[in-house]
Amino acid sequence: MVVDAQSLSSLYQAIAEAHQALRPEVSVTPLTYSAGLSATTGCSVYLKCEHLQHTGSFKFRGASNKIRLLPAEQRRLGVITASSGNHGQALALAGQVMGVPVTVYTTTSASAYKLGAIRALSAEVISLDLDPLGVELEAARQAEIQGKPFVSPYNDPEVIAGQGTIGMELFEQAPDLDAVFVAVGGGGMISGIGAALRAQNPGIEIIGCWPANAPTLQRSLEAGEIIEMEEDDTISDGTAGGVEPGCITFPLCQALVTRTVLVSEAEIKAAMGDVASGERWIIEGAAGVAVAGMKKLAEDYRGKRVAVVICGRNIVLEKFLEAVK
Repeated sequence: MVVDAQSLSSLYQAIAEAHQALRPEVSVTPLTYSAGLSATTGCSVYLKCEHLQHTGSFKFRGASNKIRLLPAEQRRLGVITASSGNHGQALALAGQVMGVPVTVYTTTSASAYKLGAIRALSAEVISLDLDPLGVELEAARQAEIQGKPFVSPYNDPEVIAGQGTIGMELFEQAPDLDAVFVAVGGGGMISGIGAALRAQNPGIEIIGCWPANAPTLQRSLEAGEIIEMEEDDTISDGTAGGVEPGCITFPLCQALVTRTVLVSEAEIKAAMGDVASGERWIIEGAAGVAVAGMKKLAEDYRGKRVAVVICGRNIVLEKFLEAVK
């Protein structure tokens, strides 16, 4: 994909259309001021509450937009996806609402809690003893064999347009933001948010945040090409894993992400604890990544208005308590 002014304009138009079409099924989530994080960082910190979206994460936006735009024949066939949990759960709910069968391929190491939630929404779950990228490639292969649409968690312009509705809401809620911090896995959310915000506020900084243990896309951006690398375990399981060759999010991130930051597991866990103590919220590791990234770069944004996307809450209670103890 070549990313130029015309392609970014087309993506923005798709996001704007989704912003209207997805209501009321997709909620407009609150943007709340964090007195605690503002006091400790010197920034005016606002939290975009995607953990309050249906299924407990932002993923319901992209999943709903993709299902909404499927032709009737493809809806009857059903769809296949790959997911560690949140995307699968979101697609399962979107499929249930719109009467579309959903099959989710996942790793054997995926959260039992998240897989249980997917099954509860009547989706079929197939676990493979592969890494996340391997599962994704196999799911796409099976979709081709079976003649069904494959719904990528990130490598799909209609999914990206759905995620971009977060950016539309952010601009409506706080049009004078200086920066927004977003956790990144495959890059679908930050691509959509970046396209929506920079079309309306060209000076805003779009800051991608990664766990230092799982920075494949960040390292690819540094290298100027998609690379493969071994990743270590991270509490931010929602952002773990590589990106498939030729994915459209890579050039979009090159064009839209203005800065990147890596955070340690200790910094992620501390950020989760900060949100728990200050806001009284349980958030998952990926959301902690964005908060940790903001804290790490806070000195550069003192006195400025920044937003942090709290992308999800789907974490087992015991794992959360262990992280923040």
